[in-house]
Amino acid sequence: MNKPRLLLATNNPGKLQEMQAILQGLGIALIKPADLGLALEVEEDGQTYAENAAKKARAFAQASGLVSLADDTGLEVDALEGLPGLRSKRFGHAPFTDANRRAYLLEQLAGKPRPWRARFRATVAVASPGGSVKFAEGTCLGEIVPQERGTGGFGYDSIFFIAEANATMAELDMETKNRLSHRGQAMRNALPLLLEYFGMGR
Repeated sequence: MNKPRLLLATNNPGKLQEMQAILQGLGIALIKPADLGLALEVEEDGQTYAENAAKKARAFAQASGLVSLADDTGLEVDALEGLPGLRSKRFGHAPFTDANRRAYLLEQLAGKPRPWRARFRATVAVASPGGSVKFAEGTCLGEIVPQERGTGGFGYDSIFFIAEANATMAELDMETKNRLSHRGQAMRNALPLLLEYFGMGR
């Protein structure tokens, strides 16, 4: 019997790795865009994480004919009134590399009293080729620290400290990160949606 196929609608290798780790063992074949020769760039111009996630999931579902899962995430820092938020991927000055974004964030926080409390938010969208979309969310609380720590992860992980783990997100192994992270929570909350789409209710 052929497994149902789910397209992971991202070209970010770090996200793909995390998604695959969480979804393995479900009895679903996890497809990457590269597996289909699908090179799709979707402009993330929505006003919410849900709008951006839905836009990506729908675009990939329509292009591939497969149920597709996309996420949109953002880092919200209290001392910056919630920035970078929806601008997390385009924060600072081009070129928008992970290192440049982290450096710019720390520049904006310089001189502001610590702790620099922050949260990561993630919204996962699961879209069918017909256009229907369902959502799941996750949040991870922490604080920004001024010195980078750890070599894992991507984005802002090396300056996002989680008190519960006494570590930055970049210092966590994959299993711990997926248990604590915003994306891990959102993905787990999306599992019932996936099982429903594929008629695999537990």
